[in-house]
Amino acid sequence: MTAAFAVSGLCKRYPQFELKDLNLSLPEGTVMGLVGVNGAGKTTLLRLLTGIAAPDAGQVEVLGRRLPEAQVAAKRDIGFASEDMRLYRSQSLDWHMQLMRQIYPAWDESYAQHLIQRFDLNPAQALAGFSHGQRVKALLMLCLARRPRLLLLDEPTTGLDPVARMEVLESLADVLRDDQRSVLFSSHNTHDVEQLADSIAFLHRGQLIAHADKESFLDNWRRLLCLGQAPGNLKAWPELAQVRAAGSQIEIKVRAWREDLPQRLDAIGLSVQRADPMTLEDIFVTTVRAGGVA
Repeated sequence: MTAAFAVSGLCKRYPQFELKDLNLSLPEGTVMGLVGVNGAGKTTLLRLLTGIAAPDAGQVEVLGRRLPEAQVAAKRDIGFASEDMRLYRSQSLDWHMQLMRQIYPAWDESYAQHLIQRFDLNPAQALAGFSHGQRVKALLMLCLARRPRLLLLDEPTTGLDPVARMEVLESLADVLRDDQRSVLFSSHNTHDVEQLADSIAFLHRGQLIAHADKESFLDNWRRLLCLGQAPGNLKAWPELAQVRAAGSQIEIKVRAWREDLPQRLDAIGLSVQRADPMTLEDIFVTTVRAGGVA
């Protein structure tokens, strides 16, 4: 399968931060969620993929083109939206659309009108009169109507209230289903990523600590509550990410669930009372605390 982007041995150094030896790729036509706390390296990776920053080591290929050598050609097919991007508040959405038509020959006017209706936007209204959620939708519309082959979203829902965030996510999910495209969606909010992504990548302190399709993460992880006395060597079991006492119970977080695990635990004196699925947020936090092994 062709990769929308592929990076290998990628490094970028700043005085207070380093992206270290990153190897990651996104198959065309899929959505990847990039999860990490603030300062994990998410924005740095997106800057490298757009050619805004140049790597100190390693290779970056976007849509079959090597960066930075072919970044001008690659940028024609890249759409980028970030929570800190600003539109001209004194101008209307129509004015912004006219500007985009002049800059991008591939602008799709009929698709833009379709998105305006779907996002419930008023093109004649000045952006100063838009709510924060409407401005986010306007930015996404301006980006999507270019029909980019690769869409890069950097924390686009940051600062939205819960209702506006859900409206933006639902609208974006509908658009992505209607017109399959390659998307890298960066966020520290795992609930947003879980709603949109096909695959998940965890970044922490500039390193990739886990990467798999979303269903594998959700299928492989379990939270067990057990009764009994945990033997000292239990933490050495490779399929267990965390073992700790929780009142009168033993809580075990499992990174590689197997149906025979309760029987194996019972054989060493631990009776499994419950085996529950884990949220993506709990999986991420547990992975970080377990030293980046998922």
